Amino acid sequence: MILARRSGFLLILWTVCLSGAFAQHQPILLWPNGAPGSEGKTAPEVVEVTPEGEHSLSSINHPSITPYLPAKGTASGAAVIIAPGGGHYKLSIDHEGYNVARWMSAHGVAAFVLKYRLAREQGSTYTVEGDELGDMQRALRTVRSHSAEWEIDPNRIGVMGFSAGGELALLASTRFDNGLATTNDAVAREPSRPAFQLLLYPGGLPTTATFTKETPPTFLLCGADDRQNISEGVPELYLSLKRAGVPTEMHIFSGVGHGFGLRFSNRGPVSEWPSLLLAWMDTMGFLKQK
Repeated sequence: MILARRSGFLLILWTVCLSGAFAQHQPILLWPNGAPGSEGKTAPEVVEVTPEGEHSLSSINHPSITPYLPAKGTASGAAVIIAPGGGHYKLSIDHEGYNVARWMSAHGVAAFVLKYRLAREQGSTYTVEGDELGDMQRALRTVRSHSAEWEIDPNRIGVMGFSAGGELALLASTRFDNGLATTNDAVAREPSRPAFQLLLYPGGLPTTATFTKETPPTFLLCGADDRQNISEGVPELYLSLKRAGVPTEMHIFSGVGHGFGLRFSNRGPVSEWPSLLLAWMDTMGFLKQK
C-alpha cells in the first residue's frame, strides 16, 4: 500500500510487488521476504505530488526495482539501474526515474528504477553506506540473476544516479564484490560490480575514495551553476578517475543549476544530455547488439 498526498487529500494507492512472476513496469521486491534492516517496519510509502504534477516518494521500507524493458527485437543487451535523487530523504521519482527509464528503454537499454531506503528522512534508522548501498548492490545482483530471461548481457549492467542517487551509484562502483559464495541465496551469489557508472550532478562526492583501473568507466554531467561541491567536485572527480586510468567523459552546461533531470520543459544544450550519454555508451561498446 502507498499513501499519497495531494492538495490536502490523502490517497491510498496499491502496488503489485512480484517475486517470481514478472510484469513490465510493476515493482519487483529486492527481498521478497523482507529487506535486512527493515524488520518490523510496516509504514506505507508516501507519495507527494507537486503543483506541476511531479511525484516524490518517502517512507520506503520495501526496496524494489521497476523494470522498463525495450520492445522485442530492439534490445541492445545493456541495462542500467537508475537511482533518483532527493537528498536521501525522498526520491524524485519522475524526472530522475521513470522519465529516464522510458527514454532508455526506447533506445534499446533495459532500465530499472530503484526505490531505495532513505537514510536522512526524519526518524530513519537506515544508513547511506549500509542500507542504501545494500539496496543498490541487491538491485545489480537481481538484474544479473534474471539477465537471460530479460535479454540482458550480465557484463553490461551499469548504474545511473542523480544527485544523492549519484552518490549511491559511485559508492556501488567503488565497493563491489564477486558474489557471496557461501550463501543459499542464489541472487546474493551474483557479482555486484557495475559495468559502467553514469553520474548526473552527483551529491556527496567522497574526498577519500580510492579509484583503480577496476573502477567502472564513468560518464559525468552537471550544470556550471550548481552548488560549489558539485560544480567543482565533478571536475575534480573527473581528474581523479583519469589519473587512475578509468575511461571517463565529462559534460558541464553553462547557465544550468541543479536537478534538471529529464523533463519536456528542458531547453537548450542541456536538453540533449540523454543523446550525449547514449553516444558515450555506444563509443564504449556497451550498446553492441547481442
